[in-house]
Amino acid sequence: MQTSKLHAAFELFDNYNSQDIKKYLFNGVEYPQELFFAKEVYKSILELNPQASEALLLASRCQHIGRWEVPRESYPDGKAGYLNWRSNLAKYHAEKAAEILIKVGYDDETIHNVKRIILKQQLKTDSEVQTMENALCLVFLQFEYEGFLQKHSDEKIIRILQKTWRKMTEPGRNAALKLNFSEKGLELIKRALN
Repeated sequence: MQTSKLHAAFELFDNYNSQDIKKYLFNGVEYPQELFFAKEVYKSILELNPQASEALLLASRCQHIGRWEVPRESYPDGKAGYLNWRSNLAKYHAEKAAEILIKVGYDDETIHNVKRIILKQQLKTDSEVQTMENALCLVFLQFEYEGFLQKHSDEKIIRILQKTWRKMTEPGRNAALKLNFSEKGLELIKRALN
């Protein structure tokens, strides 16, 4: 269900994420990082649920909108600082998305549903929120996982993979096993799942 409002919102989300100063290199082309990932999360949602609601499609395209504006370094080191950053970041994304959706003319119910998905409320019990979580995990595995292999110990990677796997449900896990991984990447996935 592609509406003119949906396209208008996508255009505004994409324009906003185009301002990301961080770049992501894919197939020899450099993209604004959050723009690239937003489009990939959207594609992943469509693969997981071709009948996704408008709210889920909207949320997929703005899940991490403006992420670069709240850098991790602005919070203390350590787990508590990280969790606080993540929590505040999700609220920031939800509010930024709501501002754009109001501008486009979306109703309160749609905006509420988009914010609920971005904030991952009722994860595991709400199918739309869980589909988003599956998509985010898939995008991580497809585009960021191999880079993590260069930066962290095998033990840490295995813990990250196990945590990622626990976040996903069967559709996400099945899709993850169809992705292409390096020999080492695949070996660590097998170790993580055993």
